[in-house]
Amino acid sequence: MTIKYLKKATKTSSTDDFKTREIVQGILSDLEKSREKGCIELTKKFDKYEDEIIVSKEKIENIKKKLDQKTKDDIKFSYDRVRKFAEAQLKNYGKDFEIELSKGLFAGQKLIPVNTAGCYIPGGRYAHIASAVMSVTTAKVAGVKNIIACSPPKQNVGAHPAIIYTADLCGADVILNLGGVPAIAAMTYGMFNNSPADILVGPGNQFVAEAKRILYGKVGIDLFAGPTEIAVIADQSADPEIVAFDLVGQAEHGYNSPAWLFTTSKKLANEVIELIPKLIADLPEIPRISSEAAWRDYGEVILCDNNEELVTISDDYAPEHLEVQTTNNEWFHTNLKNYGSLFIGEETTVAYGDKCSGTNHILPTKGAGKYTGGLFVGKFIKTLSFQRMTKESTKEVGAAAARISRYEGMEAHARTGDVRLRKYGYSN
Repeated sequence: MTIKYLKKATKTSSTDDFKTREIVQGILSDLEKSREKGCIELTKKFDKYEDEIIVSKEKIENIKKKLDQKTKDDIKFSYDRVRKFAEAQLKNYGKDFEIELSKGLFAGQKLIPVNTAGCYIPGGRYAHIASAVMSVTTAKVAGVKNIIACSPPKQNVGAHPAIIYTADLCGADVILNLGGVPAIAAMTYGMFNNSPADILVGPGNQFVAEAKRILYGKVGIDLFAGPTEIAVIADQSADPEIVAFDLVGQAEHGYNSPAWLFTTSKKLANEVIELIPKLIADLPEIPRISSEAAWRDYGEVILCDNNEELVTISDDYAPEHLEVQTTNNEWFHTNLKNYGSLFIGEETTVAYGDKCSGTNHILPTKGAGKYTGGLFVGKFIKTLSFQRMTKESTKEVGAAAARISRYEGMEAHARTGDVRLRKYGYSN
């Protein structure tokens, strides 16, 4: 097939990205320090506005009284349909559907897997066999047609043999002996005769994470990942040895892996603090060095007065992995809202989820559990909306769309409604 451009753009939507990124990064860095004062100053500078920032209830009520009824009716028309569609999406979450929002106006959604997924499988300090399982298997089940797996090679060996075996077993179509930034670039840009990835998933070191962050937008990513985290919520009933082992179990990931204990028992806290250095000292060299640094620099033990305080502090931290070992585990299960994955009761532990119990170990860190969950089949599936209408429904929808567009100052938008109203014999 021959493709011929009758008109070709001289620029793309990404043309000014780097310049914009530099400007925005500077503004954000300044506002992180100056906070509200900085926001006010910039609003004065760019918007020439010097009045209240928080819109008062009085102002809202005054607007309600002054805004003309036709405008309010058109806005309500839009609101009613958007809300009805959102409710239908919630009811049919994870499913294809179509609904008639009003006479002749049909809308729906269709779930379509991405075409190509890139799965990064760490293999530096440790051979992360389970990461191959978590990423490649989930992509395969989601229906992704083309799965590329990358893992760092060792001299004269290539990627770890068990990682290669696992990636192949789980359904990888191509396996590359590549790690770090080159792996992320190769999957993103479609190197080595592969299609460019539509999404990149999988954990990695800070260089892998930064490469994914920089390329986000050009390619989808699973999460903005940071060092792995664990938090344990425990009361006086918890076994201090088990709590201590679980905290150390995650600290061995790296020098910057946070391990947190939230407890209502001072006795338990002190026992755990005493135990952890002993458990670390008994580890082999590589995990011992990582665990010592992680616990020394990032470990925390927080004493709370009651269960409600435990929930508050835990939800604020939003830990990647959260264990609950108390006499009231189900209460915590009901009330906790922010975490990557929850491990309920002494019988389970993070390592089970990390390796083989079934839940995914690619999870949000650095507080991201406040707005997202971890990797699941839905990360590989696009939820796409569609709509179709009868000519008769244009009378109502087209007129409202045109008027709303003009309220917004978007005349070209308005005329796309006007032209259909005229063609189908209606007036606005």
